[in-house]
Amino acid sequence: MTRMLAIASGKGGVGKTFLAATLGHALARRGRSVLVFDGDLGLANLDIQLGVVGAGDLGSVVSGHATLAEVVVHHPETGMDLVVGRSGSGLLATLPEDRMIGLCAEFRRLAGRYDVALVDLAAGLDPACRRLAATAGRVAVVTSDEPTALTDAYAFIKVVCAGRLPVGLVVNNVEDRAAGRQTHEVLAKACRRFLGLELPLLGLLRRDPRCSEAIRAQTPYLARFPNSALAGDIEELASALLSETETEDRAVGT
Repeated sequence: MTRMLAIASGKGGVGKTFLAATLGHALARRGRSVLVFDGDLGLANLDIQLGVVGAGDLGSVVSGHATLAEVVVHHPETGMDLVVGRSGSGLLATLPEDRMIGLCAEFRRLAGRYDVALVDLAAGLDPACRRLAATAGRVAVVTSDEPTALTDAYAFIKVVCAGRLPVGLVVNNVEDRAAGRQTHEVLAKACRRFLGLELPLLGLLRRDPRCSEAIRAQTPYLARFPNSALAGDIEELASALLSETETEDRAVGT
């Protein structure tokens, strides 16, 4: 059974794409087949972070010049397959609803070939973002402890997830685990009080200034700094995701 997870944020700049790429790498290192789908045509940067050049992209699919399967590119260093976006294009945001429904159906068919499919959503609340989140069926919202990040994460959960999609929180760029748990509790209390929603904590990612070094070098973070505290946090999140998947698989089998 394919595990599909949308990785979202209310605002940009909180590490959403970094998490999608690095979590996908961690899962691939465990022998899983992984697809990472960059669902952002406006500010797509998955290809930039991983140094992918000359590949087809989602823009070609949206414009009708290619299928999703035709633009999949394999990334040998991580072992993942990618569907990259196209920065500077607004095509996805303006795509008619029937075309968006068709694209999501095509993505689900493609994702069915993999053990895990991760969707790196665009920041914000536009209809395309909401449709892709619903297609994935589950959402990990990434935030930091900045007030604007928390406010926008709450808005995303309220508009996109509340009462409709299973959602959990990943707190990025934390000084230590205690500070990360405190950030989670602030948002969890708001969700509990105003939305009647329990917000589980999926992961805490500790601050590492070397993230920007890996991105500048366009190399996978886990390959560059495999023994860092942050690498351990990512690996822990990957293990938890796979454990949950295996539990669900056993339940389906019974």
